[in-house]
Amino acid sequence: MTTEQGLRALAEEGHTVEVMCEADPERKGPSWHGLWLMQTVGNDGQEKILVTARTRLTQNAIKVSEFRTATGVISFLVGVGFSQASIPIKNGEKTSHRLVSD
Repeated sequence: MTTEQGLRALAEEGHTVEVMCEADPERKGPSWHGLWLMQTVGNDGQEKILVTARTRLTQNAIKVSEFRTATGVISFLVGVGFSQASIPIKNGEKTSHRLVSD
């Protein structure tokens, strides 16, 4: 697991950031709504899923970060520093992004 700050640091170190589609998106007006998760994958294959930094006071639970709109995914990726955003649009698919080229 990693927080947004951790994901940014790992991406800067060369880890791949994967966007995973967990539900086929539906078009609602001009927007696409679905369910996407993100994770980093290191050169050693180790995966770290993005979680929220917030915790629930009563349960002290960590929650996986869920993106419900394509715009949310794009905004997050741009905020990390990517100049392009590729978003999978079928359940079970994933796309990869790297800040550092090999």
